[in-house]
Amino acid sequence: MEKILVSACLAGDLVRYDARRVPLPDEWLHRLLLKDMVVKSCPEVDGGMAIPRSPAQIVGGTGDDVLAGRARVMDDQGVDVTGFFIRGAESALSAARKFRIQVALLKEKSPSCGSCEIYDGSFSGRRIPGQGVTAAMLAGHGIKVFPETEIHACKSFVKQNYPSLDN
Repeated sequence: MEKILVSACLAGDLVRYDARRVPLPDEWLHRLLLKDMVVKSCPEVDGGMAIPRSPAQIVGGTGDDVLAGRARVMDDQGVDVTGFFIRGAESALSAARKFRIQVALLKEKSPSCGSCEIYDGSFSGRRIPGQGVTAAMLAGHGIKVFPETEIHACKSFVKQNYPSLDN
């Protein structure tokens, strides 16, 4: 059976840094959850971080830069949390490999899961183009990553390439 990897917060799990729920109200995603076709992942929690936790941002680049050792993930207190983010990305990749997942639907703007846009590391609310650590790792291993803001594109991709997921 084919599955899709989904940010656990989008599936309704209470895993966000601020301990708030932000489920994605989408019938297609709900159907996939009910049919056990979703593998939920919160890389930050899977990497060892608590709920709640201090907000964190990538400083000095993007997720690709973190994976290459050129940037760090720092929380708003100045604590380097890069190791948690890398371990979480490795956990998400491990889950994707275990279930042979080729598609991920991830939370946009997250320093882990952002796939098109992330915060710039200044904690000022400014955003830059780029991927978070997990999104970069998954994409670097050939997994097609979509942000929740492009769920319709994700649905179309799944329908065309993985019809058993769309039944």
